[in-house]
Amino acid sequence: MNTPTPVLSIRDLSVSFNTGAREVQAVKHVSIDVLPGQTVAVVGESGSGKSTTAAAINRLLPSTGQLTSGEVWFDGVDLASLSEREMQAIRGAGIGMVPQDPMSNLNPLMRIGNQVAEALEVHGVASGATAKAQVIELLTMVGIPDPEHRVNQYPHEFSGGMRQRVLIAMGLACRPKLLIADEPTSALDVTVQRRILDQLDQLTAEMGTSVFLITHDLGLAAERADKIVVMLRGEIVEFGRAEEILSNPQHAYTKQLLQAAPSLTSISMVGAVRDRQFAGSLDVVATTSRDAALQPAVDNLVEVRDLTKVFTIRATGTGVASQFTAVDQMSFGIPRGRTVSIVGESGSGKSTTANLILGLEPITSGTILFAGADMASLGKRELFAFRRRVQPVFQNPYASLDPRYTVEESIAEPLRVHKVGTKQTRHTMVAQLLDQVALSAAIAERLPHELSGGQRQRVAIARALALSPELVVLDEAVSALDVLVQAQILDLLGVLQRDLGLSYLFISHDLAVVRMISHEVHVMQRGCIVESGTPTEIFENAQVDYTRELLDAIPGARLNI
Repeated sequence: MNTPTPVLSIRDLSVSFNTGAREVQAVKHVSIDVLPGQTVAVVGESGSGKSTTAAAINRLLPSTGQLTSGEVWFDGVDLASLSEREMQAIRGAGIGMVPQDPMSNLNPLMRIGNQVAEALEVHGVASGATAKAQVIELLTMVGIPDPEHRVNQYPHEFSGGMRQRVLIAMGLACRPKLLIADEPTSALDVTVQRRILDQLDQLTAEMGTSVFLITHDLGLAAERADKIVVMLRGEIVEFGRAEEILSNPQHAYTKQLLQAAPSLTSISMVGAVRDRQFAGSLDVVATTSRDAALQPAVDNLVEVRDLTKVFTIRATGTGVASQFTAVDQMSFGIPRGRTVSIVGESGSGKSTTANLILGLEPITSGTILFAGADMASLGKRELFAFRRRVQPVFQNPYASLDPRYTVEESIAEPLRVHKVGTKQTRHTMVAQLLDQVALSAAIAERLPHELSGGQRQRVAIARALALSPELVVLDEAVSALDVLVQAQILDLLGVLQRDLGLSYLFISHDLAVVRMISHEVHVMQRGCIVESGTPTEIFENAQVDYTRELLDAIPGARLNI
């Protein structure tokens, strides 16, 4: 039987970057074949070279990067031999691309529908009314609700997950032979992720579309790929069929990835990791409050009672107002020294709940008590004191850290705002905080772009700890990190909770991570809590169909590993 000709053939590819001071080799002698209708997943941590390999395929390396050896063949054509104009004709039509960051890849000044239609029009697939109809079909396919209305909206009117879905629709618009998907679902909740990946599988089956999938989620790769390529420091260290890699990994790094991946391990661990990480934290009592006015002794640090948040939304163009209930009569508590997690799909209301507790949004009705005090009754001085006691850690540390501030300036900023210490004592405190999150004091003078994603998130955690808070609100704080860094951050959070008596509100769409870190879990759907319980109760005896759907959608959950 003849082996089919690969749609994509990478041969002995090496890529280096000129940093000015020296040349860094990011990809070293990589060879990969992708056959028609095949999905090949490239897995590795940040800096492994997987995204650089994808950029080299499309000839979209930054100006400092260059191919130093090797060839890239697509559909029998040597891409290096093409002019830039010929290459532009292949991008989008022959090779589709789904990048990771929607805010960097969507034009904030263009309506969503026009941006998706542009991909169709540039390649002569459709125009005018036909293009608009196809855009609506594409948005429906990737799970955008009310696409007839949404086509006229701008990127800022979409959630992060919805913006990522738009990029996926653009990548699929011309039904390319090869789709390069660079972390295409890292910002999506598990049910939407599953819907999108099911659609990619369907395209592969129906049209012979090949998928070059880049991911840090080994569970996702295991479930979706025919073959897995494991990269480390620019080199392929293991390659083979997905079931072989999972059942009998040969390289120590692959074994490490498997052990660190919560989506592959936590389903069968029955809370063992969580119990080990958080041993002793259940009995820790938070330190005495600094503000006697907010200090009533209560079992729950935070009590949420019948919380409701209604947004007024004005339609683009017409200005007609409508009401949207994001949080609907929600009640729960956050005990001192414990981790309470809220999970649910994008748009379920979990991030809105976090913003209400942080005081970033006014509540419509209901009550939030912090240490027994009603937040709505706090005066200006009391609210300022409250800000010291509650700190956030957001999903994207690069966006939440000022790119012009050094690490030291970012961590010291809340100390300076709250007039804590002198310039010299703040310098000492920053060094102590860096040590607390396992970072070297030597990085204090670096800027955010000089750090890895994991290092940036540790800096964000250090900044959150600067004022010795009692509650830390973590909104998708590990979802953008590769599994090894994710495991390190989760371990760090466990140690900090045990040592400092911190309470955590953990917002996530990743149920596998939630199982590892939580003492109590609340499942949200359409603004309401539909199920609550311990991780064991939720994961092993879910009572609600929606919860079971979320659990079934976890990448790797259905694999027998």
